[in-house]
Parts: sequence; structure tokens; C-alpha cells
Amino acid sequence: MAYDEALADKVRKLMADEPGLTEKRMFGGLAMLLNGNMAVSIRGKGGLMIRVDPDNCDAVLDDPGSSTAIMQGRPMRGWIVVEAGAVVKPADLKRWVKRGVTYARTLPPK
Repeated sequence: MAYDEALADKVRKLMADEPGLTEKRMFGGLAMLLNGNMAVSIRGKGGLMIRVDPDNCDAVLDDPGSSTAIMQGRPMRGWIVVEAGAVVKPADLKRWVKRGVTYARTLPPK
């Protein structure tokens, strides 16, 4: 399944001024990386995957439409799946993208 191009364009616009921004196909979608660190991915299955501080995961998971990402059958702390319906409103999308950008900025460049 291809990722949602319209959602990708919205995320691009939100991240357009971020220094070190690159795009890369990964995880079945399109990842937005800052200095080589994934911040946000537009998922092929719909919605987003956001990278957040693993120590703050529980608070983030209180938001509707969010769940811990599962990779190869294992829950991955610090990786949040956000359902497509939870990012329809521009303010919600902006909030989720900001979370991913904020955490990616704390990581050393790759």
C-alpha cells in the first residue's frame, strides 16, 4: 500500500523550515529525517509513526488515536503510531509533527 501523498505534503509544509531535513522511503512509507534521525513517517498503512522520547511515551499515549508501534512483533518504546483519523485536523497534525521534530532535534546527527 502506498502512503498518503496528501498527508505527506502537509507534513512537508510543516517541516519545510527545519534544517537538516531529508526524506527516505522506509517502514513501508515515507520518513522525514532531521540530520539522519527519523522524526515523522507517513505510514503505508495510513496515519503517522512519530518518534518521541521513550521516557515520555506514557503521557503521549494518552492522546486519542495513538498506540505503541509494534515492529517484528515487539512493542517499540519511543515509537508511536498515530491513526489517520487522529491527524485530520490541522492543529492535531501540527502537534504530532512537532513532537517528532522536538525529539529528533535532541539526537546527535548521524
